[in-house]
Amino acid sequence: MPYDEELIAPMRRELTKLGVQELKTAAQVDEVLSNSEGTVFLVVNSVCGCAAGQARPAINLALSHKILPDKLVTVFAGQDLEATTQARSYIIGYPTSSPAMALFKDGELVHLLERRHIESNGAEAIASHLISVFDEHCQK
Repeated sequence: MPYDEELIAPMRRELTKLGVQELKTAAQVDEVLSNSEGTVFLVVNSVCGCAAGQARPAINLALSHKILPDKLVTVFAGQDLEATTQARSYIIGYPTSSPAMALFKDGELVHLLERRHIESNGAEAIASHLISVFDEHCQK
């Protein structure tokens, strides 16, 4: 059963106000992730405390960096069920994780931050890590 939309609306807005595009269907996920050129940053958003305390604040900090992925997208675990399942199908070899942050380059997964990496670090440390990943993979 999906979460109440009213409950998660503020959590969605934390990312969409930063310019992160919501993907709510499997078709939208496929359109962005299959055979995509360039870099795509995918956030599996969540209602959990580590998403609120570490993940979304870290993304906010990291997206102020001068080097960014070409596309910024998100699915919401526990709400956009079809989209989340489809997005996770591109994260091969890893257990499901909410929240999670994945970077794809030319359609290939090149980096993944799982919940275990997020819940054990502060927002500043996660942002610093994301910035180093962006610097490594997102330069033209």
